[in-house]
Amino acid sequence: MTKSFKTLWERFLFRDRGILPTFRLIGLLACLSFGLIVLSFITDLSWTVVVGSNVVAILLSFSDFLFMPKKKDLTLERTMKEEIERNAEYEVKISIQNASPYQATFDLMDGLPITFTRNFPVKGTIPGQAKLHVKYKTKAPFRGDYQIQKVYVRYRSKIGLWKRQVSPNVHTDIRVLPDMTETRHFLENAQQFLLYEGQTIKKRQLGTGEFAKIRKYVVGDDLRKINWRQTAKLQELMTNEHEPEHGKYISILIDCGRMMGVELEHHNRLERSLEAALTVAAAALQKGDYVSVLAFSKDVKAYVPPNKGMKHLQTIIHELYNIEVDPYESNYASVLQYLQTVQKKRSFILLFSDVSTFLYEEAHLFYLQRVRRKHVFMMLGVENQMTDAWTREVPTDQQTAMVKSMAQRHVLEKKKELAKWEKQGLQLIETPEERLATSAVSHYIDIMNRGLL
Repeated sequence: MTKSFKTLWERFLFRDRGILPTFRLIGLLACLSFGLIVLSFITDLSWTVVVGSNVVAILLSFSDFLFMPKKKDLTLERTMKEEIERNAEYEVKISIQNASPYQATFDLMDGLPITFTRNFPVKGTIPGQAKLHVKYKTKAPFRGDYQIQKVYVRYRSKIGLWKRQVSPNVHTDIRVLPDMTETRHFLENAQQFLLYEGQTIKKRQLGTGEFAKIRKYVVGDDLRKINWRQTAKLQELMTNEHEPEHGKYISILIDCGRMMGVELEHHNRLERSLEAALTVAAAALQKGDYVSVLAFSKDVKAYVPPNKGMKHLQTIIHELYNIEVDPYESNYASVLQYLQTVQKKRSFILLFSDVSTFLYEEAHLFYLQRVRRKHVFMMLGVENQMTDAWTREVPTDQQTAMVKSMAQRHVLEKKKELAKWEKQGLQLIETPEERLATSAVSHYIDIMNRGLL
């Protein structure tokens, strides 16, 4: 097969562009052939006439292209957001301009990355000398940078014997950011975000800082802070809210090592940690604190210097949106040394990592004791729900009993190690994945209210 013939054959087989017979044409040819074959048995009609009639019919069918828009007559344009959030549904609009006088019925498929959700083909009909907008919705389940290159369109004329495909290059760059649902939830209503943490009411302590505002009383507020004058006026309990001193420094560390790739019910540990880190950053920036963020594995992957103001949140997002899990262990010693060189002022260090991996390394305790002299340190991680489930399992056979006893032993050993670290003034906390963000913000506010910085 020659190269030119191979190219024509690939185009006919409809890779990016080419032509394709419709079912209408195939049906007509089948009916014609069947009628001629039956007629040949009844009369003296030769097979040459049968074959020749089919060839003539096929040649006549090519006249369909005279009533079909040419490739250059169709202009396509894609409109969508350049920045979208992970797992959020977004609408994509494709505009089709038909410069020919002929109507076209089309099937459209956009060249989305393979991980994006899709519901193709999009069908429609565009009149001659007209412009049509078609829309579809998609989601991106993974963060990162993506490119959409082509739009694939198959269209046919009103007669509908042949289909033609065009694939114009409509380039679009897309940036998929972390899921900001919890961050928006906090910014919209911080008190409601912190009020319930699972089934437990999270008490928000009111410090003795500067007076901020008067608001409605909620369960868990200090009764001594009730504003009785406003309560009498409005006939409902009102309380004074005092803000602690702000302008403090918050350093958020995000582990990107091997263990952060463990899959959870909803994505992996790194994804959950990144979303929680952004929520804490939003809370601190809204309160006027300085926030720096550092992502690391065996080396520092990204570092955002401390700054304040909500605009700084966008800087953090754009620096961290494409961090991924690395296939090797994290070097905590190196990153803690690096942090001490870039963060000279006393700060609250919040580390998102795997507590179980960190807990049994004695070398980490040495470095953290040095950090603890100047900074307030806390580690947050996602608890192992499988281990907790086994501790609550009712043993029905010998194997189940053995697995449950091992899980209970693991939990007891972990509690013992956690107590040892807490004696050194180092808090290591595990929480369910769905409560990681609320727990992180709650502990940040608790540290601020207690004036530990």
